[in-house]
Amino acid sequence: MNQITMDKKILVVEDEPRLAEMLQRGLKEEGYTVSVAMSGTDGLNMAVKFQFHLIILDLMLPQMSGLTVCQKLREQAIDTPILMLTALDSPENIVLGLDSGADDYLVKPFNFSELSARIRNLTRRAQGAVIPQNKIKIADLEVDILEKKVLRQGTLIPLTATEFRLLEFLAQHHKRVLSRIEILEHVWNIDFNLGTNVVDVYINYLRKKVDREYEPKLIHTVIGMGYVLKEEAV
Repeated sequence: MNQITMDKKILVVEDEPRLAEMLQRGLKEEGYTVSVAMSGTDGLNMAVKFQFHLIILDLMLPQMSGLTVCQKLREQAIDTPILMLTALDSPENIVLGLDSGADDYLVKPFNFSELSARIRNLTRRAQGAVIPQNKIKIADLEVDILEKKVLRQGTLIPLTATEFRLLEFLAQHHKRVLSRIEILEHVWNIDFNLGTNVVDVYINYLRKKVDREYEPKLIHTVIGMGYVLKEEAV
């Protein structure tokens, strides 16, 4: 048994009996304690009632979809890492899953070895997470990490959960150029290129809300390198 996996509890929310059984058996062999829920409602109730180190959540579930389960957990400030399973690999569905609060996704059918690597990565990051400073101020932009609020010139700017994570990451690395791969790894917990323009899409979302009506512009593109949050033009 792997010492790293000992005492790690995983909730599998999956309505396909064969896949649920395969996941439960394979993860138990790796040393995890595994609970299984066969519907979105049961999965939500178990995730709220009990503490898990990771939730493996199917997108298409009876009673309540995986997207709704994920959203409800995040609304209740349950920050357990969530790995979304989906048979729908379109960029739109992937973005929906990540924007609902999921930390990573895996498209069916998948290799168990890849699933296992994703699980180790997510649980390691959650265990080694560093508590950031409470507030970050750049020019007239204020990012409140604890209250999840963003102000520009004293005006509250509403952001989605993903938009806030992206802005927080840029602010924490103020003046440093961040590549798209770095942003994917730290904001979406994905270790490879999505093959989509999801980073660029969310940068544009942020610019419309944080920069378009204000001066100076703070979010800059560094051609061929990535993005940077800073007061001065690049």
